[in-house]
Amino acid sequence: MNRAYKRLQAKQEAAAERERARQAPITKPQGGRGGARFGGGALTRPQEKGEREGRFKRMARFLREVRAELKKVAWPSRNEVFTYTVVVLVSVTFVTLLTFGLDYLFGKGVLTFFKS
Repeated sequence: MNRAYKRLQAKQEAAAERERARQAPITKPQGGRGGARFGGGALTRPQEKGEREGRFKRMARFLREVRAELKKVAWPSRNEVFTYTVVVLVSVTFVTLLTFGLDYLFGKGVLTFFKS
């Protein structure tokens, strides 16, 4: 089983889990103080694990997940970066010279046309 297939399978499992959570029956909270302000009167779905965490725990989890994803990235080698940089610089130079040349020719043509 290759990496791409494992990722696809994990995405499908996560989507199925979200769908099950979305379709969970709506229940009334148990115990606690009464009133909507304290959650006593509102109907809610069962909370997922991520919803119970505090703000700093969520941020820390997010940063851990970002770091884990960045480890999966196939970073280009130094030689590839150099090659791509040269290609970009040559391409930009070519397009700049082409634009300058066309602008110069059209400018001279317009001045010649309206001068006479």
